[in-house]
Amino acid sequence: MNWTIAKAYQRDRWLIISGMVVVILLTWGYLFDSARAMGHHAAMPAFPAWDGGLLVGISAMWSIMMITMMLPSATPMILGFTRVQHQRRPREKAVRLTWLFIMGYLGAWTVFSLAAAFAQWVLFSLGLMSSAMGQTDTRLAGAFLIGAGLFQWSPLKDACMTQCRSPLDFLLNSWRDGERGALVMGLHHGAFCIGCCWMLMLLMFVGGVMNLLWMAAITLYVMAEKLMPRMQEWGRLTGGLLILSGVLMLTLFQG
Repeated sequence: MNWTIAKAYQRDRWLIISGMVVVILLTWGYLFDSARAMGHHAAMPAFPAWDGGLLVGISAMWSIMMITMMLPSATPMILGFTRVQHQRRPREKAVRLTWLFIMGYLGAWTVFSLAAAFAQWVLFSLGLMSSAMGQTDTRLAGAFLIGAGLFQWSPLKDACMTQCRSPLDFLLNSWRDGERGALVMGLHHGAFCIGCCWMLMLLMFVGGVMNLLWMAAITLYVMAEKLMPRMQEWGRLTGGLLILSGVLMLTLFQG
């Protein structure tokens, strides 16, 4: 990368980071305001078993949550994409393609959000959630903890995490040119992130879907998994602790 390109990249790097920070702060602000409006997780009024408007609203809420929780951990991949684009394209086009990559990445998580919202509607309709945004039945919460712990040990988790932790390998092996290519690459990377983190996201059903402290804890853990060294070993330890927590929850419930 020559000096002119490097200077342009550094300038646009901070431009993109600033834009992402603004998006993340806005989503956190929206979620905080929403949680406060709900009375800080107080029981919500009973909803009908099926309400299209409610399902759309919950889907939007999950989408905002996924932006808040997953965009920070994608920063190295996004900046790597920007760097490569600066080497191949004029500056203006490189920035535009980076935002298209981000849109593709968040688009993948939007699809996940639709599935999570539908799962939440099913749990609420079956009486397995204390409220529309509350905690799940204790037995189901224990099952979620055990499932998330087992997934931490799975080959799928390892395979997807390898892709998420290696921006250069992903960019070399999955590169596509053009605007469509940027979107597809974002979707592709988002799919890998869903593959390694989907069970962790479903732990929101354990702590409460709008529990902001629980959300922040999962966000920090996902960032640590992707960015810190030797996290495969720590991930397996986390899996063991999740399994133990789930077994204890089930045991205490039975007791």
